Amino acid sequence: MPSTTLESIQLRAAVRRAYCAAAERPGEKHAFPVGRALAERLGYPAGLLDALPAVSVDAFAGVSNVAMFAELPRWGGLLDLGCGAGLDSLIASQRVGPTGHVVGIDFSDSMLARARDAATMLGLNVMFCRGDAERLPLRSASVTVALVNGIFNLNPARREIFQELARVVRPGGAVYAAELVLQEAVSKPKHFTQAEWFA
Repeated sequence: MPSTTLESIQLRAAVRRAYCAAAERPGEKHAFPVGRALAERLGYPAGLLDALPAVSVDAFAGVSNVAMFAELPRWGGLLDLGCGAGLDSLIASQRVGPTGHVVGIDFSDSMLARARDAATMLGLNVMFCRGDAERLPLRSASVTVALVNGIFNLNPARREIFQELARVVRPGGAVYAAELVLQEAVSKPKHFTQAEWFA
């Protein structure tokens, strides 16, 4: 079962508030980088970003350009786990074309609203669902490729997330994941909690 300690509950609530705030007010200062400048710095081509709806680009909050380098088959299902405002889902949908099917899952309603608006503007057949990474609302072996652009540091239920990815990705499928990794320990006050990173 996923961790339900008080600290993990506080962390989830703090992360949700932070990402909803980024979706609702992307131009403001946040605890993490947000927007087009971040996307360009991570290697998303400027021309591609120009062609995508600003409603998605402006609230981008990933850690890599995983949708650019992942090998995506033109058949089967594709999962964008922690899809946020939908940037990777939109790119993946355009790459796989009409024979592929893309599902984006996120726990922020505000981010999902942006993602859905962007897909509608482009006329893309992308499904966006609210869900938790450790309890995916998908059938077993229903996904050919999963993209995960920076969620593991934000959710203490990492074992459960990996178990769910193993469950929903079919045999022979692939998971492309990107995450920030610390190279040395970060000092913190004695009574500091994980949730305070997002306060």
